[in-house]
Amino acid sequence: MPATPSPAEAALAPPATAVAHGSGAHNDGSTHALLDALMRLAARHFDVALACVLPGDAVQGHEWLGAGVDAPLREALLELKRTNVRDSGNANERMAEPLVINDLGSDPTWQACLSRASALPLRFVAAWPLTRANGDALGSLCLLDPAPRELSAAQRESLDDFARVIAALVAAPDDPRETSRTGSNLRAELDSLRERERLLALAIAGSGTGIWDRNVATGEIRYSTGWKAMLGYADDEVTNRIEDSYQRLHPEDLAYVQATMKAHFEGRTDQYEVEHRIRCKDGSYKWICSRGKVIARDHDGHALRMVGTSTDVTSMREMAERMRESVVLVTNLTNEVPGLVFQCRRAPDGHTSFPYASAGIGEIYELTPEQVARDAAGIDALIHPDDIDAYRASFAESAATLAPWHLEYRVRLPQQGLRWRQGDARPQRRSDGATVWHGFITDVTERKRIEAELQEFAMTDGLTRLANRRHFMARLDAQLVLLRRSGGPECTLMMCDLDHFKSINDRFGHAVGDEALRHFASILRNHLRVGDVAGRIGGEEFAILLGGADLDGASTVARRIQECFAQAPLRAEAGPVVLTVSIGLTQIRADDSSAEITLSRSDVALYRAKKGGRNRVECV
Repeated sequence: MPATPSPAEAALAPPATAVAHGSGAHNDGSTHALLDALMRLAARHFDVALACVLPGDAVQGHEWLGAGVDAPLREALLELKRTNVRDSGNANERMAEPLVINDLGSDPTWQACLSRASALPLRFVAAWPLTRANGDALGSLCLLDPAPRELSAAQRESLDDFARVIAALVAAPDDPRETSRTGSNLRAELDSLRERERLLALAIAGSGTGIWDRNVATGEIRYSTGWKAMLGYADDEVTNRIEDSYQRLHPEDLAYVQATMKAHFEGRTDQYEVEHRIRCKDGSYKWICSRGKVIARDHDGHALRMVGTSTDVTSMREMAERMRESVVLVTNLTNEVPGLVFQCRRAPDGHTSFPYASAGIGEIYELTPEQVARDAAGIDALIHPDDIDAYRASFAESAATLAPWHLEYRVRLPQQGLRWRQGDARPQRRSDGATVWHGFITDVTERKRIEAELQEFAMTDGLTRLANRRHFMARLDAQLVLLRRSGGPECTLMMCDLDHFKSINDRFGHAVGDEALRHFASILRNHLRVGDVAGRIGGEEFAILLGGADLDGASTVARRIQECFAQAPLRAEAGPVVLTVSIGLTQIRADDSSAEITLSRSDVALYRAKKGGRNRVECV
């Protein structure tokens, strides 16, 4: 409501004394004062132009209880009452029911009533029944205003409270002592109402919220003391002009606020709500969340009055900004880390997704975060077929035991091809039964390549690329264990020694000798089957494990190697180098106590071959 009443409001404005009583009233002076205070309190509490009591027909001797009820207004109210009774068909029944008319001018029946009764600008009427303890109707508590409006559920409850207090006061008996007791009770209830109003004001003030009331037609806006204090102003330091309020808005927010307000005025939104910056008395800006609603419109739907609240949300905005900056920082950090930082969620039914994935997912899986946010099937499709079972089993075990997840696995990517990945994460169980991992996946392809090379170096002879002595002996040990455990299959050990190798080194040099060793190793590889193992035992000595071969079969292989070796002499700068090889064979036995025993037996066979003239095959 504006500070200066409009002509329409002036017609309903109460004089200094808010309650007047006719002759014959059953109330003493103290009761008059209480009614007077109650009328003023009700008018102020509901922010209406006038509050008064309309006595019922059953109440004899009472006239109007209320100030500012002149003859024209009284006739208008009586006509409203008569119209209401005619519509209901039962005056007593209707008097016991609340009557709230949000806009008298919006209904043809009430318009006709007003035209017959008065030309006063009466638009809003709320009549709440007053009843005795025995249920007799005493009349109605009326709220009147020249502008249309609505009552909220909370306001209706408050109006009911007022009605009970006033009904008790109007129905007070003639006994002065009882009247005094009733007056005391009413004062207590009145004090309770005032206290509730005071506590409500304190609660609003303590919440950092201010209240405003805008008269759209006149361009005036009233602010509560708390609203002004929120911005550092005293009561007399803020004008009621809407233009001045716009001056306090941050220039970057002005158009947005006005557009949002306009949309609500035009009925395109149910309520007005906007966050904006507003300038304080000291020149600084606060973030404000303003909410409001049009509570009165004219016949054409144009907004007349709007009320709302403003809440200081500066601290929340600052906290949100700090959180946003933290999220940006963490996101930037994770996106810069080589590899994939992720959050993986596995539902109780096994459905898996990656709600968070850093930008590294593009390098690790050639996917985007959006492609895995709801379903991880795209990742599963990239896992190497030989590793997918282990991949799934590792997550299942981690979910079951809440043990850290660790796995090295291969992926097949459209652009990068076959790559190695290592994943590490820690699981947490959520209240809904889901398991969530936070972890990191990195590319370990180069490390795996180096490890493979190191492993090969550890097991392979550097010159011939065959198994070295350590690796060959380990394979021979494994073959003995298998033979003892299962009794088969048969396996033969072949020992080979290049004949006259020392003379080759002396005549042609060590480079040719090394080439001769590589040449023989190549011939061995060409004659090995899947599962056979060849190794360089030392110097010019070689050993071969022939799986599934007895002595006869192994002898055939040995002679074929000798023939191939003889038919393919080594070509050197000084001319062809004729090479021969002596071979000793022995069957691997389950009762051999160690691989060295088996190797020694084959050495015996080899010694016989060399002793017998070289380029021979002997068996032991």
